[in-house]
Amino acid sequence: MADEDTTQAKDFQADVPAPNDPFFLKGSNNLDWGLKNRLANIFDPSSGRTVMLAFDHGYFLGPTSGLERVDLDIVPLTPYADTLMLTRGILRTVIPPTYTRGIVLRASGGPSILRELSDEQLAVSIEEAVRLNVAALAVQVFIGSEHETQSIHNMTRLVDLGNQYGIATLAVTAVGKEMARTPQYFRLATRMCAELGATYIKTYYVEDEFETVTAGCPVPIVIAGGKKIPELDALELAYKAVQEGAAGVDMGRNIFQADHPVAMIQAVRKVVHEDVKPAEAFELYQTLGREG
Repeated sequence: MADEDTTQAKDFQADVPAPNDPFFLKGSNNLDWGLKNRLANIFDPSSGRTVMLAFDHGYFLGPTSGLERVDLDIVPLTPYADTLMLTRGILRTVIPPTYTRGIVLRASGGPSILRELSDEQLAVSIEEAVRLNVAALAVQVFIGSEHETQSIHNMTRLVDLGNQYGIATLAVTAVGKEMARTPQYFRLATRMCAELGATYIKTYYVEDEFETVTAGCPVPIVIAGGKKIPELDALELAYKAVQEGAAGVDMGRNIFQADHPVAMIQAVRKVVHEDVKPAEAFELYQTLGREG
């Protein structure tokens, strides 16, 4: 018999209403608990932003500059990243399982740099994603390319699978040589991905009207770092993007190809999470670089 003595059950504080706070991330309030919990392992709840460290380039580029030895070049950066974006091969073989923040797993692939990149297929099963305890699955979407419909269907299939298990879908808006990097293009690409179910979106920053891209997209946008540029320029890129509505950055080459990668990721964190001005963050980068 259960103990029927309820004399200790008296501090109900009936005058204190139960909390009903909205989730901190744009467009995510109606998601399931598990999916929200995984998103909180990607985005910092304090700032609502993320510094994603992307080093999935090898899935089509091979051992590119800065990724020759992921164990030596990337693992020292992981304590400073909010989340890692990588492939399952690198996750299993290189990343210590003691890493407890979010994992964003590259889920699409197929062609190499030698072929037409837009002809990708889903390359990871949802069972594998669950097995690896990932927070999100990333899929490349090629709006305007020859294989546009196929890539969209890759994404919607991933959304359906992810929703079954509470795993987020990151839609990566790829830009080929034939696609103009304009606000109009990115408004179209990001809105299509959001409308078709992406949990959040990775896209590129554009100088003019980027705030219209973030405003017109009902889910969070993180910006891609793109090709390597000077460190101060990369910090300015990150600063402008978050000031104009981005929920963080997904940087790879502008971190691991920097002269001082560990210093660079810490400087990026200052810009993204603390709104530190680029010049001040660059001074921090130089100081840490000299010390390191």
